[in-house]
Amino acid sequence: MPRNHDSQKPKEEINPIKLDISDEMIAERRGGPGPMPKDMPKWMALTITKIDLANKYIGNVVCWITIPLIFAMVYEVLARKLFNAPTMWAYDMSRFLYGALFMLGAGYALSKGVHIRADFLYRNFKTKTQGKIDFWLYLIFYFPGLSVFLYMSTIFLQESIMRGEKGMDTAWMPFMWPIKSCLWLGIIFLIVQGISELFKSYWAATKGKWPGGEE
Repeated sequence: MPRNHDSQKPKEEINPIKLDISDEMIAERRGGPGPMPKDMPKWMALTITKIDLANKYIGNVVCWITIPLIFAMVYEVLARKLFNAPTMWAYDMSRFLYGALFMLGAGYALSKGVHIRADFLYRNFKTKTQGKIDFWLYLIFYFPGLSVFLYMSTIFLQESIMRGEKGMDTAWMPFMWPIKSCLWLGIIFLIVQGISELFKSYWAATKGKWPGGEE
């Protein structure tokens, strides 16, 4: 029988760096953590750097919320299953802590480009086109939308504090203003990070390259 010559060919090594392993529903981060371009105005580079570093610090702090969140859930399961002594507070604490983790870390997630969005078309556009799309979407939808949310959340927070609002769906009935404060702060972090992303989008739209990317 004739030999299969294809089996004799050496296998070509695949560079994992060149593989596109990003999910189609996850926003690819075009920029990187590198230094800002030398020809970028100093005030713009400083603004982007300071905002990104601030939200990185916030993200590093907020991630520790997972520890008490895990503790609350494990304690509740053990108390309920082993000792038949369910708690009144574990359910509320778990959703409060998860909500705080989600909202307070939203600005950091935006800086890393990991918010869910359908970018199966966007990822194939040229960098300038991506920058233009992001720039105008931030101006037309992002900032106006978050401004409305900030206004509404401010009202909700004020009313919650003045009325001493409590959660009425469990026996523990915790105060609601702490989690509503996290919602308010999370929106602030998103707005601030949006300024950095707006500048990055402007630079990509005009220069054809995301700032901070690898050379």
